[in-house]
Amino acid sequence: MKRKLLGWGCCLMLSASAYAQLEYVSADRFPLYGKLSDRTETRYERLPADIRETTRAPVWELGKNTAGLYLRFSSNTMQIGLKWTLLQDRVMNHMTATGIKGFDLYCLRDGRWEFVNSARPGTVGKEQKALIASNMTREEREYLLFFPLYDGVTSLEIGIDPGASMELPKVPLPWKDQPVICYGTSILQGGCASRPGMAHTNILVRWLNRTFINLGFSGNGQLDYEIATLIAGHDASLIILDFMPNVNAEQVREKMMTFYTLIRKKSPDVPIVFVENPPFPQATFDTYMSRVIQEKNQALREEYHKLIARGEKNIRLIPSAGMIGCDQEATVDGIHFTDLGFQRYAGYLYPYIKEYLNE
Repeated sequence: MKRKLLGWGCCLMLSASAYAQLEYVSADRFPLYGKLSDRTETRYERLPADIRETTRAPVWELGKNTAGLYLRFSSNTMQIGLKWTLLQDRVMNHMTATGIKGFDLYCLRDGRWEFVNSARPGTVGKEQKALIASNMTREEREYLLFFPLYDGVTSLEIGIDPGASMELPKVPLPWKDQPVICYGTSILQGGCASRPGMAHTNILVRWLNRTFINLGFSGNGQLDYEIATLIAGHDASLIILDFMPNVNAEQVREKMMTFYTLIRKKSPDVPIVFVENPPFPQATFDTYMSRVIQEKNQALREEYHKLIARGEKNIRLIPSAGMIGCDQEATVDGIHFTDLGFQRYAGYLYPYIKEYLNE
């Protein structure tokens, strides 16, 4: 027992020593990506301030979650830490704290983004601090920092060695122009990835070196027209509409066409992809859920074929079969994806997205 206590004491001393050696720099100095507009109330949120009065309250509040945002910088530091202040200090019973309110750091090596480590939040409190990396060699590296998925961030500082350099990124990756804009639900927002880098949009950012805009609103991907208007007119390479888990068949028939038309009027040539409701494992045994999913997907297909019949171009419907595998092992609760589910989902979407990006 004494040896164990001495061991823990040494670890705590080393950790405290590492923290003491860090010099912190405001992250406001470095470029932030994953937003459609910089006209937000604060820097680290997703929705522009001018739509607050016309947006449903839950959508507005979820827009303050930082899902899909990422920061870029370069540094030759040998250790990296973070200090951040949370908006809510949120806790959920089916998602890790690191996924909800932590950060993920990646480094560019040989053209690929490789995982460095996570900034894991403490157990309580909005004021957070974490040591991400230490004992690295002194060399210039390009870094990408993914933000929390289910909480907001009101301030962020990055800790580096005293005397180390910390500069704007020198490599223009991921490509920031013509982003892929994604609209949807809690799954799109990242529920329930174990850490931010494992949300499927963030996986695709790394695979494709392209910025993705995450407009996932947990429980509230309900075809709000204000969001369609926000999406419309942006110079996107692709728009992915992945709202099906949050709507019923009636809403699909009543709202989807208008939602699509609002976007299409200002984005006449941008490819738009509709995604069917995933075949949730829970629906294997829950006959009501199984019937509802089938009815919703049928309604989506009917509306999609109406668009085709009226001559709409650059649209596609992505079917749901095999989306997250067929072994029922890709969710945490029969609905929300685990890291395995997100990896499979990203892989399923990848060829469709790649096809349009190549075009």
